[in-house]
Amino acid sequence: MKLLSWNIQWGRGMDGRVDLARIIRTIRQIGEFDVICLQEVAVNFPGLPGSRGENQVAELSAQLPGYTAIYGAATDVPDSFGGRSQFGNAIFTRLPVGQIWRHLLPWQAELTTPSMQRVLVEAVVTTTEFGLLRVMTTHLEYYSHHQRQVQIDAIRHLHREAHTLSQRKFLTEERGGTFEVFPRPREAILCGDLNFPATAPELAQILAPFNDDTPNFHDAWSVLNPGIPHASTVGIHPVDFVDRAECYDFVLITDGLVKYLRIHGIDAETAASDHQPVWVELW
Repeated sequence: MKLLSWNIQWGRGMDGRVDLARIIRTIRQIGEFDVICLQEVAVNFPGLPGSRGENQVAELSAQLPGYTAIYGAATDVPDSFGGRSQFGNAIFTRLPVGQIWRHLLPWQAELTTPSMQRVLVEAVVTTTEFGLLRVMTTHLEYYSHHQRQVQIDAIRHLHREAHTLSQRKFLTEERGGTFEVFPRPREAILCGDLNFPATAPELAQILAPFNDDTPNFHDAWSVLNPGIPHASTVGIHPVDFVDRAECYDFVLITDGLVKYLRIHGIDAETAASDHQPVWVELW
């Protein structure tokens, strides 16, 4: 199984151009992926620099035939013409898709700190190698350490809840109709732009062992490169939100997947976004 995660900055490259075809070309140059997780995907948001207000989910879907598109809007606001502008994360997968969740993460009031609504998109996929697997992608708050802490706690709670639900038996009352229960497996991959460097306490927070039998998260880079500092995913090309190259983009895997992890890659060359794509291969 091959999974790629990338904050595409609504397709805007370091040259200022929004070019979704370039995003797809870059991904295909890296390889063929079973799951593609993208952050900062916009729909009808002409206020974003370089954007024409395109429906980026539709445009990306058209360039990814054979993939199911799963979109979760964190921001959903009125435009000036009676429509809606949306901004969030997307999963594209060529694997069979089960149940899907779009979890709005906590957005606590901070009156003097910029912040925005964030979302965790979760989908159950069926893999040949590992059976059912939960794929989750998110984009945590940038400006506020406190907001990130609260959002990480929420993600860990959702993960623990999913593990508990994985043990449920199907009840007669839940067969058919809206109450029907679909499998929600214990093992998962969590990826995205977490908006903190690898040396930040937030990484230890999200990787902290659970005090029950909930599967723990493991940082894919550290599993394969123990003791070696993370390769950078932002700041390789000059940007205004970091003053040096750092790793902000992570792929985390649960206990049962660690033995299958073979490759963690980063494309440090592309300038198609202000972040670099990262990927993992498991077999």
